[in-house]
Amino acid sequence: MIIFFSGTGNSHFVADRLAELLDEGTPVELKGEMLYDPMKCRLNGLGEKRIIWVFPTYSWGVPPAISRFITEVNFTGVQAINHYMVTTCGDDIGQTADMWRKLINHRKWVAATAYSVTMPNTYVLMKGFDVDNRELADSKLADAPERIGEIADRIRNNVEGDLITKGAWPKIKTGIIYPYFKKFCMSPKHFKSNGRCTGCGKCTRSCPMDNISMENGRPKWHDRCALCLRCYHICPCDAVEYGKATKDKGQYFLK
Repeated sequence: MIIFFSGTGNSHFVADRLAELLDEGTPVELKGEMLYDPMKCRLNGLGEKRIIWVFPTYSWGVPPAISRFITEVNFTGVQAINHYMVTTCGDDIGQTADMWRKLINHRKWVAATAYSVTMPNTYVLMKGFDVDNRELADSKLADAPERIGEIADRIRNNVEGDLITKGAWPKIKTGIIYPYFKKFCMSPKHFKSNGRCTGCGKCTRSCPMDNISMENGRPKWHDRCALCLRCYHICPCDAVEYGKATKDKGQYFLK
């Protein structure tokens, strides 16, 4: 079983490719009530060969929505089978694998190997952060299938050892920057639509947290945002803004 969360399509792409290579069936996408109220979610892993968690790296850590899901979901039949992590990242993941293992071990599940796949950058909400230029994004996408294939082979053959890109200063990135990001940089209150908004509602329909509603023909953000930035990247009119942070920033959406 493959369970995935994706904001701008990178992790969705990886989940689909892994499902094809490992004959895992249709991946389970985390969205809607499954994400914002995971205690109501019931999953059954009886008969599954393995559980593969696919998600993007958030500021060198596990996305808070995924941490909550793993912690609270009612998931039966998975205690004795291996769980794997496959995370997408723009560059490196710090100690994301360690964080994921703690979550899995806390449920008394079996945390096996962890993997990372470099994909195009999508985070644009801080100074110096933007989407990759087209050439770099295309290069990463071209390299991804080989990496995913290697991951599938290692999972299929039970190869031990992680295959991840920790990057420099992983303890500082995950131990200091991630908690700061989680506490101070995940508020949805700065989202707004500008004059280019046509009221098409695409942001509302696509939000994985059901966090956006249409009021008087314009989107309104509420308080359970996962900060996946899908609303920003998917807007066909470049009409979604996050304060001044998105000024002159690019968009990227894979699927």
